[in-house]
Amino acid sequence: MAKARHSRFDCTPGCSVEAAIGLIDGKWKSIILWHLLPGTLRFNEIRRHVENCTPRMLTNQLREMEEDGLVTRKVYAQVPPKVEYSLSHLGRTMEPILRALKDWGDANIGLYGKPAGHDPRGAG
Repeated sequence: MAKARHSRFDCTPGCSVEAAIGLIDGKWKSIILWHLLPGTLRFNEIRRHVENCTPRMLTNQLREMEEDGLVTRKVYAQVPPKVEYSLSHLGRTMEPILRALKDWGDANIGLYGKPAGHDPRGAG
């Protein structure tokens, strides 16, 4: 089922936040974007970073973000197939938001029973 699209013509107060959240909603999108901040990754590299996401869900999330203009997908005509994902210019504009979410998470991680300073990426 297709994701409901934000209507740019029926805007009420708060719709800017709704539109922004609509682009990164879903369990995995912000996590995928976070892992793409350092640079381009192939599908299986993203899978290794986002271990609990099924391949089907990862594909769906990447397709939605590509459709929304946050991620670019480059396919190389070779055998075996090679596909790389990177942040688009629009996706790069999400960096301060993602970093703010990480900072907030670091400051409040104790609320969720995980050890302070835990970063599965290994980078702070």
